[in-house]
Amino acid sequence: MTVTPIALAVLDMAGTTVSDDGLVLRAFAAAADAAGLPPEGAEADNARRYVQGTMGQSKIVVFRALFGDEDRAQVANAAFESAYDRLIEEGNAEPIPGAAESITALREAGIKVALTTGFSRGTQDKLLAALGWQTIADLTLSPAEAGRGRPYPDLILTALLRLEVDDVKGVAVLGDTSNDVTSGLRSGASIVAGTLTGAHDEVQLRAAGATHVVPSVREFAQLLLNS
Repeated sequence: MTVTPIALAVLDMAGTTVSDDGLVLRAFAAAADAAGLPPEGAEADNARRYVQGTMGQSKIVVFRALFGDEDRAQVANAAFESAYDRLIEEGNAEPIPGAAESITALREAGIKVALTTGFSRGTQDKLLAALGWQTIADLTLSPAEAGRGRPYPDLILTALLRLEVDDVKGVAVLGDTSNDVTSGLRSGASIVAGTLTGAHDEVQLRAAGATHVVPSVREFAQLLLNS
């Protein structure tokens, strides 16, 4: 049986190549306050659990599901982005150790790299600028540029099309959430790995169907380079 070589690595950002360290939940607190969610109580606890469970999804989609009202969702989303952007500007954006080196090693080996996110394009650009990563990857994508965010496969398939990769079996995906894994499986990628540097643990990642679970992006890169 012929094995298709990996030609494209699609990597998530927050929690996978970029350290989250609770930034998403801190920004969500600002979003919840703006949308009129009580800071304490059962409603607040349920909302936090929902946000944690849907990590990796497009944030506006999460807020629409959470609040069931477009105006409220838009207010929450705007507050989330403003809070997250402020946290980035305050110097809270840090790469996962070895992430930049891993991305560079993959590209030097001839594997194209796409960085994807559930954030808006504006927030993604601020994050890339804070890290000095504007040119680190072959492509960066946000949900608005792909059609739908995770758990749909659109980000991965858009990366494949834009980077002119011939076969979906030549795609490897890495993310830190169950939604990243579901997105990878739906795309048909041959490697759909979960990393333990972010939101979800090994049990959650394997339950979602991850083909591999790695400690970090470093081990993921080695997996591809040694295959």
